[in-house]
Amino acid sequence: MSASHKTAAPLRFCEDLRIRHGQGASRREAAEHFDVSVSSAIKWLQRWHESKSAAPKPRGGSVSPLEEFAAQILALVAEQPDLTLLEIVAKLRKQRIRTSRSSLWRFLDRHDITLKKTISDGVPVGVETAEVSRERPG
Repeated sequence: MSASHKTAAPLRFCEDLRIRHGQGASRREAAEHFDVSVSSAIKWLQRWHESKSAAPKPRGGSVSPLEEFAAQILALVAEQPDLTLLEIVAKLRKQRIRTSRSSLWRFLDRHDITLKKTISDGVPVGVETAEVSRERPG
């Protein structure tokens, strides 16, 4: 599907909504006519009045602040793969890299590094250590 086809329907909808609203229909009536929620109709009209655009807002999340330190974090894990998640967090904090267990966990997951339980190297069972995933199931 081409880009023009993806945006044509929302543009037409917004234009039709504006026309209907401009002809005296309330936002609630316009929403009912187009079978959308009142809040959607209000947001579409507000967006049009503010930006004169019916294009959808950008989607997607933010970038983790840890990505700025990716090289340091990945090097630490590669040099000391038996560190636990909490030990990695502690070492990063000593390097003045602020993080938490949960954000570090998500960072490692995005970089295909999993935490494994091991009994080798004197690490007790139940303690998680970092290992690079050879193959990611999927």
